[in-house]
Amino acid sequence: MSTPVSPKGPVAPGKKPVPRAGADRRRHVTGLAGRYATLVLMLVIMLGPIVWQFLTSIRGRTENVYDGVLPSRPTLDNYVRVAESFPLLAYAGNTLVVAALAVTSNALFAAMGGYALSRAGWKGRKAVFTVLVASLMFPFESVMISMFLTVREMGLVDTLIGVWLPGAVSVLNIMIMRAAFLAVPQELEEAAVLDGAGEWTRFTRVFLPAAKGALAVVCITAFMGAWDDFLWPLLVLTDSDHYTLQLGLKTLAGATTVNDQRLIAAGAMAALIPMVLLFFALQRFFFKGVGEGAVKT
Repeated sequence: MSTPVSPKGPVAPGKKPVPRAGADRRRHVTGLAGRYATLVLMLVIMLGPIVWQFLTSIRGRTENVYDGVLPSRPTLDNYVRVAESFPLLAYAGNTLVVAALAVTSNALFAAMGGYALSRAGWKGRKAVFTVLVASLMFPFESVMISMFLTVREMGLVDTLIGVWLPGAVSVLNIMIMRAAFLAVPQELEEAAVLDGAGEWTRFTRVFLPAAKGALAVVCITAFMGAWDDFLWPLLVLTDSDHYTLQLGLKTLAGATTVNDQRLIAAGAMAALIPMVLLFFALQRFFFKGVGEGAVKT
């Protein structure tokens, strides 16, 4: 039996020959190309509908929606028509009120709840944590009716407070803040205790500044969830003066004499633009906070 030979000479019996450098390089390039091709495919799948909606929203009135990909005569006239067809600014203002309440309450309650769950020394902490994690398994639709009955008994139907209340704090946001507080070095807390800092002082002066990235994630997700919500406002609101933006867009097709896809696309893009701008403005804090607030059990 012949002895294996590598590019550098004979190989001792029992050892595999060293692969060629060129083969390693080709495998590396092939794997890298495959990963980039997968990323590009996912990008097209996720952004393709959004790009199509935008291109549809800038098409002229006489141009066929399905006539080619790029509009022949781009125009912003559809956005003006949307603002004239229904009270876009009023609906956006209602949504902004709900989103501001959601951001404030989630930032406050999620931080307080996460801090409490991250501190040892009180009975029932693990039981509360288990119940909160178990609640994540239930979809919103399974508790939607009971939530509506509760809001109705409180007299908050057809109010913006009723829209905001079920999203006042998210269990997932509590878990994010808990994980961020657990990652704070114990030496910082011990130093604060030696300096005579009380519980509230340690929470506001030590833990919150150390977890500001995770807090930014909580604020961003709370805003996006409130801004993009449709199902719950559809159940709670009846007066069109209280409609949120997503619910108001439902009436856009009925506000025109024909079902104009250009107007619908323009309205959808008008609702999407604030979230996109918010994310790009705060993406540095978002990705930093994702690392700080990775959920731990």
